[in-house]
Amino acid sequence: MAEAKAVEIKKLAAAGTLRKLLADHFYELDQAVKAGHPKIAWCTSVGPAELLRAMGFLVYFPENHGAMLGASRMATETIPTANAIGYSPEVCSYLTSDIGACLQNRTPLSAAYEGITAIPKPDVLVYNTNQCRDVQDWFAWYGQRWSRPVLGVECYRGVGEVTDVHVAGIAGQLEALVPPLEEIAGARLDPERLRETVRLSRQCSDLWKEVLETAAAVPSPLTFFDSTIHMAPAVVLRGTQVALDYYRALLAELKARIADGVAAVANEQHRLYWDGMPIWGRLRDLATLFLELRTCVVASTYANSWIFNALDPDDPFRSMARAYTELFIVRSDPYKEKYLEQMIATFAVDGLVFHDAKTCPNNTNCRHGMPQRLQERLGVPSITISGDLNDLRCYSDEQTRTQIEAFVEQLAEKR
Repeated sequence: MAEAKAVEIKKLAAAGTLRKLLADHFYELDQAVKAGHPKIAWCTSVGPAELLRAMGFLVYFPENHGAMLGASRMATETIPTANAIGYSPEVCSYLTSDIGACLQNRTPLSAAYEGITAIPKPDVLVYNTNQCRDVQDWFAWYGQRWSRPVLGVECYRGVGEVTDVHVAGIAGQLEALVPPLEEIAGARLDPERLRETVRLSRQCSDLWKEVLETAAAVPSPLTFFDSTIHMAPAVVLRGTQVALDYYRALLAELKARIADGVAAVANEQHRLYWDGMPIWGRLRDLATLFLELRTCVVASTYANSWIFNALDPDDPFRSMARAYTELFIVRSDPYKEKYLEQMIATFAVDGLVFHDAKTCPNNTNCRHGMPQRLQERLGVPSITISGDLNDLRCYSDEQTRTQIEAFVEQLAEKR
């Protein structure tokens, strides 16, 4: 392959606003801990954040902290500490890096935000196993360590069509959370406040979907690597007005890029789809590599995980139940393959990148023949990268670069 020219990632102007939003989020949590109010609830990233906000809790998302540990590469130093107390290197490296960081009294928040020295201790921890069972074990560890109540929702797995039976089962569990949360919050749930929070969350979801769909333009105004950064408000601030304001501004910027012909990847030649978790400690390296190869990773199942079309403020509990159960990660392989087929068509994808994440089997879709089935049926080639979300001991820079370069060469020959 010809020697690559120096390239520069085109940052979105909205990134400055994003930094301010996240700073406000973490400082609000830190000040609440120091003042003793409002109360803080920990929540899994696709857990019942709407319910918690409606009950007056400030909401903290440990998976977001796990991603920060990975992106800062601090995870490499903290994971062994969790391994040493019995957590296998095979389990979620968000879990092991976060628990290891707690045991070491470390957090990347300290480097990012002056005056913050620790993660916020919770008054209650609330999980949803729609991602995996690891989140339940993760929250249970903290609940035991700090003597805090742990509540949760047990989700279905391998779901094809989401039926009324599924919805009723999850809705019942969500409703059962209300009495213990009211006791912890010291206040009753206001149904109108819940409806308003669900409304805001749905609007956030719709705007985030519009943001991601701008990548259907040719050339694309954003990449998968952009989306891993700009998804933050959809994760930690959904259900708030500030998230809506942010995505309206970001959407306007992306539409302006399209109108002006501004490409995220200059001279875009190939368009890929990323399936699986990001490799947080190598985001910039991978983004730069694809830029050099004039290849845009236009979309991903990961960033789409925070699109909740089912949310309905007029039916909060059942719509939350449906939205959480429609999550890609809990669906059956036939559903996932049909979904990927739609994404390939929508984003004019030339090939697929599957990330085989060592410690995240639940969000790894290449271990049971899916890439081969898709290529046989659709003729779309794929590549499988071995790595992990946080544990860089599972990842090879040289091997991955060689694989990606060879794959792009094959796409060029096919083209």
